[in-house]
Amino acid sequence: MADCKEVSIIKGGKVFNGEVFQVGDVAVDGAEFSEAPGSGAEVDASGCIVIPGLVDIHFHGSAGADMSDGDLEGLHKIGAYEASRGITAICPATMTLSYEQLSDAMLTAADYEPACNEADLVGINLEGPYISPSKVGAQNPEHVRTPDAEEFSDLQEKSGGLIKLVDIAPEEPGADEFIEKLGDDVRISVAHTCTDYDTAKKAFAKGAKHLTHLYNAMDPMHHRKPGPIPAAAETDDVTAEIIADGVHIHPAMVRLAFALFGDDRMILVSDTLRAAGLDDGTYDLGGQDVTVRGPEARIANGALAGSVSDLMRCFTVAVREMDIPLASAVKAATANPARAIGIDGRYGHIKPGYVADAVILDEDTLELKQVILRGKTIL
Repeated sequence: MADCKEVSIIKGGKVFNGEVFQVGDVAVDGAEFSEAPGSGAEVDASGCIVIPGLVDIHFHGSAGADMSDGDLEGLHKIGAYEASRGITAICPATMTLSYEQLSDAMLTAADYEPACNEADLVGINLEGPYISPSKVGAQNPEHVRTPDAEEFSDLQEKSGGLIKLVDIAPEEPGADEFIEKLGDDVRISVAHTCTDYDTAKKAFAKGAKHLTHLYNAMDPMHHRKPGPIPAAAETDDVTAEIIADGVHIHPAMVRLAFALFGDDRMILVSDTLRAAGLDDGTYDLGGQDVTVRGPEARIANGALAGSVSDLMRCFTVAVREMDIPLASAVKAATANPARAIGIDGRYGHIKPGYVADAVILDEDTLELKQVILRGKTIL
């Protein structure tokens, strides 16, 4: 049984205010940050930094469970593991699967109600199936199909409106019509794509606003064939997500991404598999075997297949091993993802009226000390 204790105030820490850290106290009343403390315990954060709960908008699973399983018990395992690592709001991603499997996943997610020690499920990321058959990565090529607005709308209805992100390859037939029809209703991301610069630029002009796992499953930048990355960087309202696990991308390229997009548009994601939090071994991902050894997860052909480093570890790696400024990394793991999926009025900041999700980290080592979830301690 989870031991969740109400908090009234977080005292003495260096609190992130959205731009900088300031020593101060944070009042909590019930499940929200407030102007004055409510009832509950006092949490001592001296010698620590206090940041908003992390928001992961692209990961598939953890603790042995996967979003695509369509299993409610599995979602609760995911919610508990993520919250224990300071990831308090989750937008898990599906894979390229059949309509029936995706339907089951949507219906299951709609039924999720978190226990006091489980993260809020604030959205769904439909990573497949509308991707390029030439850039499937670890997705299942059997279920790749062209963008289908009717299918998407049906899945959205089944989810209860939870789908916040949907991936497409803009060079595929029907992509333009998909963006034009749904661009105002869901954040459309360019992903798993062979698109060139001009096609990507057109997609962003029509209403796509996101780039999935930057550098991965897309053509690289080239001085004569720039590809989708410069097209995204030149478009002010496009956000870009990146996997800073120390495996997928060299630190220099992570720093370059932050320089290109700025720290208000970069989003840290984990892209974790069900193996996150578990030992090395072989695990399932969308019907394919994935072998995990240390921080690497690969399918049979040797290709990387997502990550086993949760968002808290990616955040720590970005700061301590990649020289991303602490304030920039906090924004990229909290406020920016919350804004990208339209939940920034309730998550991603430590402000009165926001959900009282906070993470307390050792100021020097960034070691996780305490998680405040909806106004209660869970560690």
